[in-house]
Amino acid sequence: MTTENKALVPVWALATEAVNLPNILGEEGMTPARLSELRAVLATLADSPIATLEAHPISTRQERSGGIPLQAASPLAQQLSNLVAQTKTSVPSMLNEAPSGEVLYRMVVPAKVAAQVGTGLVTPMKSQAVAGGVYSALRDSTGIVAKATFVPVTGKAAVAGATSGSAATAGVAAAGAGAMTVAAPLVLMAVAVGVSAHAEHQRQKSVERITDLLERLNENNLENERNELNGCRDAIDKATGILLGKGRIGLSLGLDSAVHAISMAISNSERRLKKWQESLDALPEGPVEIKVLTKNFPGINEEGGEFRAHLELARLAIALKRRVIVLQAVEHAQAEKTGNPFQSFTAMLNNDARRINELEAGINSVLLRLSTLELKRARGVRNLMFTQGDVDELLNVVYRLRALGNSINTSITQADVAIEIERSSDGSLVVFPLQTA
Repeated sequence: MTTENKALVPVWALATEAVNLPNILGEEGMTPARLSELRAVLATLADSPIATLEAHPISTRQERSGGIPLQAASPLAQQLSNLVAQTKTSVPSMLNEAPSGEVLYRMVVPAKVAAQVGTGLVTPMKSQAVAGGVYSALRDSTGIVAKATFVPVTGKAAVAGATSGSAATAGVAAAGAGAMTVAAPLVLMAVAVGVSAHAEHQRQKSVERITDLLERLNENNLENERNELNGCRDAIDKATGILLGKGRIGLSLGLDSAVHAISMAISNSERRLKKWQESLDALPEGPVEIKVLTKNFPGINEEGGEFRAHLELARLAIALKRRVIVLQAVEHAQAEKTGNPFQSFTAMLNNDARRINELEAGINSVLLRLSTLELKRARGVRNLMFTQGDVDELLNVVYRLRALGNSINTSITQADVAIEIERSSDGSLVVFPLQTA
């Protein structure tokens, strides 16, 4: 697909339970701008979350990292296949499949649902053309798609168990009104894999930064703490593969010990956060001497210091905890036999995520406060004189503190979540980390 044509793209409106809405999608084509407007209307009018799913043919595949691969027999792959099969007759023939058999699915979940799947999970795709800008246009594996025309699609046949039962076995069904399809399990699995992929991406970045920091620090205790957290990955990966790839997690697969290690790391991070908050509260009013700052935050004035290592260990623990929480929430949703599996999933996820969301928010608050501190050099007999070394040290510390604040997305409001899913000709999938729509 190129940015110059007006290719037709099918779009499904997916509800997580049966809802009665007027057919506001219509049957004619629509632009990306109109689709965005309609998503906002659907999110406002419907009691149940309404997601949209687009299918774009992939003409040129670009290498992308950070995705989670799933087999063709996985619950998510089966849900996508069922949806396409049931709506095939209502989709123009040229839209059913790309010539290569490879398709990029893009599911957009409303902001009010995104708020339930964890704080701080989603950040905009930053523009390389304008400083501080972000992309808002539709994006596929080849880049920005500017002129696609969307064609609404509606389900044709009901499937028993679509609005309740196991997330691995329930199918899709047509809703009573409008071009709406009930597909709670499909939305559940897409969100679950997207959140897990995002958390794994965050874990990888934290491990890289920690490794670099510990090579400079040569701190054995912190290295042991990192290794213990890294040791949890094997059990989490196995559980993720079974749960998201086959639908049932069964036995713990060593998750008990992994969960314990992660919980200990979260506890250590909470203890350190409390100490940081107390240290900030104890700082005097006005400019702070560098030596006073470094006494309370060791190594904060260095490229790789103890404070920064503790910060990255906390981020690593948060990323691992999020992966475990997703697994537990999906397992809980699969065990739910009477209610809506998606509602069960989000409720469980939200309850368990509250503690780590508070931890992450507390860390961000500390970083923001540090980034706004006014600094001064130490008092002494040369109180009125600045050497070049004094100036360089003061500027270096100021720049490092400002960089702490620049890494926090303080001005970003909760936005719709986009989950990109690449489907190969053999039916296998790669689900990429969440991003803003």
